[in-house]
Amino acid sequence: MASIFAHGFVAYAFGKSFSKAVYSKKLWLLGIFCAILPDADVLGFKFGIAYEDFWGHRGFSHSLVFAWILAVVLTFAFYTNKFFSKTGIALLLYFMICTASHGILDAMTTGGLGIAFFSPFDNTRYFLPYRPIQVSPIGASNFFSIWGVKVLLSELIWVAIPASIYMILIRSFKKHLHKPN
Repeated sequence: MASIFAHGFVAYAFGKSFSKAVYSKKLWLLGIFCAILPDADVLGFKFGIAYEDFWGHRGFSHSLVFAWILAVVLTFAFYTNKFFSKTGIALLLYFMICTASHGILDAMTTGGLGIAFFSPFDNTRYFLPYRPIQVSPIGASNFFSIWGVKVLLSELIWVAIPASIYMILIRSFKKHLHKPN
């Protein structure tokens, strides 16, 4: 898996796409929550749920269906008055993308069993063809090691720099749109 730092940063970067009227601390905190939540499935290990099971790590919680369900629930719960509007559609897409980005980043890592993108319809685990991100260890104690440093350096190159470039481009695009003629 990628680290929570990479997942959260991607959600934060995508949140910058919104106008100032919609962008808020609540929006980016919910986006970060969406991007990190799929890894709550590691709690299943404590209850005897095997990695490769439907509810196992990188299973249903990493799927596109889960991303859609979470997006609908959060948008309705936190933006009820905007749910049936253009802004509501944008929020749904944002929360879905933030959640789905988790699986996409994990599918770009060097370890694990792959991602069940199409669960519950197909529980096959997939990786992307290009896997440059160093897999993060499970557990905070394992993260604070040389392995964790290697993960952060890998994520700096493959996640943080591209996400930062995205934010710079979005900011430039917004300035260009609001520039008086």
